[in-house]
Amino acid sequence: MKNFFNNYLKILKSNFDKLDLLKISKLQKLIIETSKKNKKIIICGNGGSAATASHLAVDLTKNAKIRSINFNEYDLITCFSNDFGYEKWIQKSLEYYADKNDLLILISCSGNSKNLVNANKKAISMGLKTATLTGCNKSNKLNNFKNEVNIWINSKSYNQIEIIHHIILLMIVDNIIFNK
Repeated sequence: MKNFFNNYLKILKSNFDKLDLLKISKLQKLIIETSKKNKKIIICGNGGSAATASHLAVDLTKNAKIRSINFNEYDLITCFSNDFGYEKWIQKSLEYYADKNDLLILISCSGNSKNLVNANKKAISMGLKTATLTGCNKSNKLNNFKNEVNIWINSKSYNQIEIIHHIILLMIVDNIIFNK
């Protein structure tokens, strides 16, 4: 068991050592600029990435004083999935809740979830700024969009990708708070 934990931590450390800090800084600047223009940050993901989206939205709003939302209400998800299809529920949510120049942050391990890919397309067509955090295959669909920022983690382990995404995003929150 000790070998597993040591190897696991070595892999995480290796991924942290390879992070593109310029892209992380650019995402932070986008968040701050969006807020200064009185626009909102919208954060979406599936599964564990949805949990990260919720955590980020609350911390940005409460602690960093940056207006942020996520679409993790079960009634919204089930209603829009039922009426428009699961692959379009986030895209439809953007139609109802997003405004031009808002920032959409999409979090996905695979980068290929159809609901997130459709949301990315819709956001661009609506004039939103877009950023993604992905993993697995570097040529995933979300990573291939011409977003303002695409952060990719070189791992196929969903838990490791989610841990790193979570740390990146909360590190940004802490840096915003520290620099206010």
